[in-house]
Order: sequence, then structure tokens, then C-alpha cells
Amino acid sequence: MSILRHSSGFLFQVALTFLGLLAVTFFIGRVVPIDPVLAIVGDQAPRDVYEQARHELGLDQPLWTQFAIYVQKVLTGDFGQSLVTNRPVIEDIARVFPATLELATFATIIGVALGIPMGIAGAVWQDRWPDQIVRVIGLVGYSVPIFWLGIVGLLVFYGILGWVQGPGRLGVVFEDIVPPVTGVILIDAALAGEWEVFRNAFGHVVLPATVLGYFSVAYIARMTRSFMLEQLSQEYIVAARAKGMSEARVIWVHALRNVAVPLVTVIALSYARLLEGAVLTETVFAWPGLGRYLTTALLAADMNAVLGATIVVGAVFVGVNLLSDLLYRVLDPRAK
Repeated sequence: MSILRHSSGFLFQVALTFLGLLAVTFFIGRVVPIDPVLAIVGDQAPRDVYEQARHELGLDQPLWTQFAIYVQKVLTGDFGQSLVTNRPVIEDIARVFPATLELATFATIIGVALGIPMGIAGAVWQDRWPDQIVRVIGLVGYSVPIFWLGIVGLLVFYGILGWVQGPGRLGVVFEDIVPPVTGVILIDAALAGEWEVFRNAFGHVVLPATVLGYFSVAYIARMTRSFMLEQLSQEYIVAARAKGMSEARVIWVHALRNVAVPLVTVIALSYARLLEGAVLTETVFAWPGLGRYLTTALLAADMNAVLGATIVVGAVFVGVNLLSDLLYRVLDPRAK
């Protein structure tokens, strides 16, 4: 009975959060100084044409009625028509989101693979040279603008050294070779056995993912260091060392096991931030993902596309937070 009550409360919280997200996006769309009617008919349209378009869009109805209609359409997957592509927004998002997913996943793997060991090293050698290096890397990661880092990376590793591929997601000669299955080119190329396409796609993704992942490294390393410092000062660590347990076992088994629980939330939030925060990275590297789609829609005053992409980003945050909460309960028996 308690499980049922907890589940119903959990679902109610999710529904309330999503409703709040819809309310925020709806009212933002109404207060921005952009007239969606003028975006459709143009500023030279006659008054009767303007009023007709306004009526067809439902903008002549009371605000709460418009919101109810908006919620109903969103729940059925109808985000409206994009003014830029002249296609349903949901189709555009389904087309561009896998590119952002690929980039953010790659960047998160880099962040976890480098950030956790760096954070542990900073905690173990606190105030010594490894810790100073970790602090400097974190400071640079939080301070350097990502667009500047991307431009410098393109200049050095693509323009001068030629170690990676240039902007874009795939070379022109490799386009339309692999049939889209998942939308993630690396996976689709591997499934199709097209290893030339795979290598080309990897050469394109490695630099933007590394640039984006650097900020994930800085965040995860800083949080890991903080968590490890707290654990290494606990009494059970002192007792383990007093029993003659090896330092490696104390750090990598006992301390890291307790750090793993809060780290799940840190990694999940980092992943969600990369999914929605890749706008500048995608712009610099001409990466055809959700961030670039959102930027193009904003510049073109395409509010249907802007609101649709914003809802998807918000839904990703809600979903990732829920997933981290579930993993937290699995990893930590006390949370049950």
C-alpha cells in the first residue's frame, strides 16, 4: 500500500512538473515581442488577412482557453508547423535530436572517464601538485568561453595539424550512404558495416565532443574531489587504515563506493546540461543538432520551433532527474 501511495505521489509530482514546464513555455511565447501572425502573413498583409490568420491560430480566444488548447496539442505531439522548414516541429526535432544526443553522450563519457580519476587524485593528494593541476583545469573549464575554445580547437587540430575532420557531422561524400536506423551516425554506420563512414563520423565528433566534454570534466572533477575529501575524513576510513588495509583498497573500494551515490546525480545533471547547453558548440562546429536548430528558429522568429525545442529540453531535464532519483534509490538502500 505504501509503494502504491509513493508511486502515485511520484507520478503526480512528474505531471505537475511537466504542467509547470508547459505553462512557462506558453506564457513566454505570449510575452516575447514577436507576433506569430506577422511571422506568417508578413507585415504588408491587409488587415482582414491578418485577422483571419489570427483567428485560425486561436489567438483571438481568452488566454486560458489558448493554454488549454496548447496543452492538448503538446500532449498529442503537435508542436505546430515550423516557419523555417515548413514541416511539423516534432518531425524536425526527431531529425536533429539524435545529433545532439550523440554529441552529449560522447562528451559525458569523456567527462566521466577523466573527471572522476582527476577528482580522486585531487582529494588523495590534497594541496599538493596533483590537486593544484585539478584546480587549474577546473578553473579554466569554468572560465574560458566555449565558443573561443571551439574556434581555437578548429584552428589548431583541424586547420594546422589536420588530426580531426572539420565542421559538420559527416563528410559530403559519405552522406546518404548509411540508412538511418537510430539517427546516431556512429551506431548506424557500425550496424551497416560501413567502417569508412564510421571513421569519418568519429573524426567529426571527436573535437566538438572533447571541447564540450572539457566543461563536464571540470564539473565532475570538482564535485568528485569534494565528495572524496568528505569521505576520506570519516572514521570508517581511519579504522580501515588502522587495520592495515591497502591505500588503494581504502580509496577505490570503500571511499568511492560511498561517493558513487551522489556522483550519479552529478553525472545525470551534467548530461542534461550538455544536452541543452550545446548551442554554442553546435554553432561553432556547424553541428546539425537541437541547439543549432533552436538558434536558427530564434533568429527567424519561428516561435513554434522555439517552444517545441524548449519543451523537449525541459522534458529531458525532468526525465534525467527522475532517472537519477531512481538510480539513487537502487544504489543507496537507505533511500528506500
